[in-house]
Amino acid sequence: MQMDDLYQEMIIDHYKHPRHAATLTDEEVLVDEENPTCGDRIRLTATVAEDGTVSDIRYDANGCAISVASASMMAETLVGRPVGEAREQIRDFVELMRGRKEIDPSELGDLVALEGVKNFPMRIKCATMCWHAVEHALNQLATA
Repeated sequence: MQMDDLYQEMIIDHYKHPRHAATLTDEEVLVDEENPTCGDRIRLTATVAEDGTVSDIRYDANGCAISVASASMMAETLVGRPVGEAREQIRDFVELMRGRKEIDPSELGDLVALEGVKNFPMRIKCATMCWHAVEHALNQLATA
C-alpha cells in the first residue's frame, strides 16, 4: 500500500466517522463559519477546564471530505492540551498548510494525511477553516 493511499484512507475514515462531532444548539455555538466559495461550514463550541486545558471541542461540520476530516483531526489533536500549546498547534498547522513551515511528520499524528493539501491552493481553506474557528472560540473564551 502506498503512503498516499494510506493518507486517503485516513481522511475518508475521519470524514465518515468524525470524532467529537455533535449537533449543537444555537445557544452552544461559539463560532459559525462558512466558506462561501465551496459551501464548507462549521459550527463549533469549545470549553476550557479550570486547569487551563482544552477540555472539549464539539462541532457540526458540513462540507467536503478534507474540511470534515480536518475538523475531526483538529478536535482529537487539541482536546486535553493546555490552551497555550493548543494555540501553538493551531498556528503551526495553518503555517504548514500555507507552506510556510515544515513539521516533522512523526509529530503530526493523523494530521500528516492532510499535509498534501498544501499542494492544492484552492483546498487549503477547506483544511484550515476549522482551525481558524477553534482559534476564534478560544479567543472568545479568554475574554468571557
